[in-house]
Amino acid sequence: MYKKMYYLLFNAMTEAMGRILRMDYTEAYGILAQAQADAEELYLAGEEI
Repeated sequence: MYKKMYYLLFNAMTEAMGRILRMDYTEAYGILAQAQADAEELYLAGEEI
């Protein structure tokens, strides 16, 4: 579960950083907000990989 959450959040942060460099802050925010919700859902579901 934690490994999957780590990769999800790491990939989202990497993608969001690219959007920030292009000054697309709204898209970066959306990416991070979705990743936060997805990680929370994984945690609450207790999903193992």
